[in-house]
Amino acid sequence: MDAVEACLNTSLAGFGTTIFAEMSALADRTGAINLGQGFPDTDGPSEVLDAAVEAIRSGENQYPPGLGIPALRQAVAAHQQRFYGLNLDPETEVLITAGATEALAGALLGMLESGDEVVVFEPMYDSYQAVIALAGARPVPVLLRPGLATDGRYGFDPDELRAAVGPRTKMLLLNTPHNPTGKVFSHDELTLIAEVAIDADLLVVTDEVYEHLVFPGSRHHPISTLDSMAERTLTISSGGKTFNTTGWKIGWATGPAPMVAATRTAKQFLTYVNGSPFQPAIAVGLGLCDAFFSALAAEMAEKHHRLAEGLTAAGFEVYPADGTYFSTVDIRPIAPDGDGMAFCRALPERCGVVAVPNDVFYVNRAHGSHLVRFACCKRPEVIDEAVERLAALAVMR
Repeated sequence: MDAVEACLNTSLAGFGTTIFAEMSALADRTGAINLGQGFPDTDGPSEVLDAAVEAIRSGENQYPPGLGIPALRQAVAAHQQRFYGLNLDPETEVLITAGATEALAGALLGMLESGDEVVVFEPMYDSYQAVIALAGARPVPVLLRPGLATDGRYGFDPDELRAAVGPRTKMLLLNTPHNPTGKVFSHDELTLIAEVAIDADLLVVTDEVYEHLVFPGSRHHPISTLDSMAERTLTISSGGKTFNTTGWKIGWATGPAPMVAATRTAKQFLTYVNGSPFQPAIAVGLGLCDAFFSALAAEMAEKHHRLAEGLTAAGFEVYPADGTYFSTVDIRPIAPDGDGMAFCRALPERCGVVAVPNDVFYVNRAHGSHLVRFACCKRPEVIDEAVERLAALAVMR
């Protein structure tokens, strides 16, 4: 029995169950409104849903090709050309994956060696640290802080970024638009990051799943569009956030053929393939008109504003965001001890709302102990009900 008790891979010691599973279970148990995990509560466009139904009925229910079906690989390549002017070969530079999470896992497991270092901005999506650990590598965090960019937005110290690169650094892992802060890295910031990557000859992996959820007035710049970056950058995205189909888990990785091949080599031993009838449906979605994509961003911006106003009224300090599903708040005006984990675990019983503590997104958890993330990707009436419940916090102070 000792072997059973000690069966967990030591690389994963300390990770445990993800915070999203814990908080979603808490929402289910208490009947609270779940503003923790980032999934929409409405279906995506009918054209996409109908295409999936048609694919099922027409027999596309067996294993798809290992790279993904040709129609989706072509649609991804066309999307990158249409929106960003990037030219990709669908046969060698596009790989379909089980969501962006598998694409990230395939990329890191396929390209990192034991002892390598990965420069990554924190806070970061929680799977990054786990997969880096599984690869035997080490994350080297560069802290994003509110107030270092314009108008109180999150920014980073360029000197900290440069100092993070050492002789063992192999990769820079970037996420923009950024979860959990809602930051969209500016062109100037990306230019600096690119210079660091080129000077140190680093591989770059960039997670861009929120690429179409950038609020009006801001703009997403893929780092692969900058000079000399396409040849060293693997870009990852998915259809889940864009088409409200997070449960379908259809993602992709695009970039230089050697980086795609390395990702595919690891990915084929994870799921191998997935989502056969959903792949043609996402291909349909990627071909929707420009009006769909602009309306999507405008709608999410309105929801973000609606929630941010309510969070401010409840007494939180709300940090500005330029995209994604999320608002980050400082809880200390309401909870002076700044214990975000305890605050989130108690919040459902206090007022019937679930949020996520940001400390799980940091290597040094103390940096995020007082921060909490709320998701705005819900129906307006659900956001309004959550805001009404959160207003009780202001009364309790």
